[in-house]
Amino acid sequence: MAGFGRIFVKATVVLAKGYTASDELKKELQNHVKKVTAPYKYPRIVEFVTELPKTTSGKIRRTEIRAKDAEKAKS
Repeated sequence: MAGFGRIFVKATVVLAKGYTASDELKKELQNHVKKVTAPYKYPRIVEFVTELPKTTSGKIRRTEIRAKDAEKAKS
């Protein structure tokens, strides 16, 4: 995602059974990524979804996710 001349990292997350979307979980995910990678690489935006769009062979359709994000940014 881009904004004000900068590119932001976004995570699209499918929750496992027993987890619910919350600000606390979002912060926990962001802090985990900061610890295991360079701190500037953590996702500034976290979106929780029920499922990811996939091809017939099971690969994640990243272009579809990006297109939805671009559509949201326009509106």
